[in-house]
Amino acid sequence: MKLLIATLNPGKLEEYKLIFKTLDLDIELLSLEDLSIKGKPEETGKTFEENAIIKAKFYYKLAKIPTLADDGGIEIDYLKGEPGVKSRRWPGYEATDEKLAQMTLEKLKGVPWKRRGAQLRAVIAFIPRKNKVYTFEGIWQGYIVKERSQSARRIPGYPFRSLFFLPETKTVLGELPFETEARMGHRRKALEKVLPLLKKELNI
Repeated sequence: MKLLIATLNPGKLEEYKLIFKTLDLDIELLSLEDLSIKGKPEETGKTFEENAIIKAKFYYKLAKIPTLADDGGIEIDYLKGEPGVKSRRWPGYEATDEKLAQMTLEKLKGVPWKRRGAQLRAVIAFIPRKNKVYTFEGIWQGYIVKERSQSARRIPGYPFRSLFFLPETKTVLGELPFETEARMGHRRKALEKVLPLLKKELNI
């Protein structure tokens, strides 16, 4: 059975491949590149769920096969949930990973540790067939460090990996092997909720 992972983010695509590899399912994952799809929807939603649905519907219409898309980002307690759905356009324009990391540290300068709580949130939209859309959410709790980790692995499209501290591992997210992140992360948590429905709809 074929499933389109509808993302233009290379880091996200790699993560999904790693997650599905651990699930041992008889599914052939396809990328937008595999299907020569180059379009991009306008993400006008006010929530992660709305944007995930917009992307899933857009790419399902083009691919005409079961499609999975997601939207997500980081929500910082002290900043009342920002950047949240703004994500890449937090400064008011399409920012680089470096700019977003720098902006985060500047906004939290002098803020004590206890008030630096944050969460990574992902909402998956799954379209198995026409006129059927399902959404599932995964959340990963942590804190924003005061200085960027220099040992964190940098992955294009993931600007907060060198800032997000995980209490359960006592490391910054980017210091974990990507395979470990794929087993523990917010996308994995969301995907685990999708699995029963995915298996049913794809007859696995």
